[in-house]
Amino acid sequence: MIPTLVIVGRPNVGKSTLFNRLTRSRDAIVADIPGLTRDRHYGRGKVGYKSYIVVDTGGLEPVSHEGVMQVMAQQTLLAIDEADAIVLLVDGRQGLTTQDRAIAEQLRKTGRKVWLVVNKAEGMQPATVNAEFHELALGDPLAISAAHGEGVGDLAELITADFPEREEVDEDAEPDKRPRIAIVGRPNVGKSTLVNSLLGEERVVVFDQPGTTRDSIYIDFERAGQLYTLIDTAGVRRRGNVVDAIEKFSVIKTLQAIEDANVVILVLDARDQIVDQDAHIAGYVVEAGRALVVAVNKWDGLRAEQRESAKHSLERTLTFIDYAPVHYISALAGTGIKSLLDAVERAYRAAMVKLPTPKLTRALEAAIARQAPPRGGIFRPKMRYAHQGGSNPPRIIIHGTGLNRVGDSYRRYLEHFFRDTFELMGTPLKIEFKQGVNPYDKRRGKR
Repeated sequence: MIPTLVIVGRPNVGKSTLFNRLTRSRDAIVADIPGLTRDRHYGRGKVGYKSYIVVDTGGLEPVSHEGVMQVMAQQTLLAIDEADAIVLLVDGRQGLTTQDRAIAEQLRKTGRKVWLVVNKAEGMQPATVNAEFHELALGDPLAISAAHGEGVGDLAELITADFPEREEVDEDAEPDKRPRIAIVGRPNVGKSTLVNSLLGEERVVVFDQPGTTRDSIYIDFERAGQLYTLIDTAGVRRRGNVVDAIEKFSVIKTLQAIEDANVVILVLDARDQIVDQDAHIAGYVVEAGRALVVAVNKWDGLRAEQRESAKHSLERTLTFIDYAPVHYISALAGTGIKSLLDAVERAYRAAMVKLPTPKLTRALEAAIARQAPPRGGIFRPKMRYAHQGGSNPPRIIIHGTGLNRVGDSYRRYLEHFFRDTFELMGTPLKIEFKQGVNPYDKRRGKR
């Protein structure tokens, strides 16, 4: 299961700024206003091959409050309960406060690994800014500046030192015999109904009310001699619509289920417009590198113009997952289920594919013959050979010289070429370039 890192601290110490640094995003709103973050933000951090979920919490007020501050504190405590590591962020310019002491006392009782991080330390000597925070008895404080990025990389490496590396499948290794399939989507699109239809029984609770599923449910089943594990997840709403504390907590479980899966089925409601939240969920699946199949549910009974409208909405909103097959189904009536599972099986095989180096190199040569990489300055990048660096998703590593000048557009061209050549539908494909050393560089340097 992918580890979870939770950032806590009193209001306005820079938690959202650190969240944005760790996730390399701007998802959390940052402003010099105490209590700006009232909801929990979820993002994905990565150090090398180690991935983890980052949770940005609202300011933790240890003193009992009523209203929104009490709700914020409950949210933070829920996140702490499921954390694998916790960052207690304090303000190096304001110094140690009574609130910091009270929060540290709460965290010591959890038994979780706590990293004491002193923020806003730019231009200050670490020994000086850290001195008074030793009083919290949470180990040696780490001085950083989240706003300037100082010390954040070192902090991420320390936190993730004991985290497991992201699952990579070696080219010569046998793939897992039991594909894990996560069913994700917004609330009330029919995820649990689809699970029951796939299983052929009423295995999970189905009720016409958003939020019926609170946790991710793992279910083993067999079809035509093939073993599978289905993961039924809680619906992921737009953040502004999430008000229940337990439902907010379940978002972490859904993100973990995506990371734990081999193939993800994104369930959409054909009778509703495809919205930005559907794209956000699909984007996380892409970022996690998981194979993807789209199931447009509740297709039965729609008029021709409604179906055309749904297809247009799908094409407009989810253009970035053009590699994912789309199936129009009715989970309640059971129509389209067989072809959907066949597509899942194909996507799984594509994600776990083994591509021999000679075939990859020949495909690379064919791609270059059709369209050579554009020149970078006076030289054209030279690609010599390719080999597979891993699976789930497939990674193709291309060796050569001048590859640091290859642009994103040519990288996308290679992705599409390899996908079409090897029929890798349903899975993302990662292209990495490995720059060769020019033996004449040192000679030039001596002249």
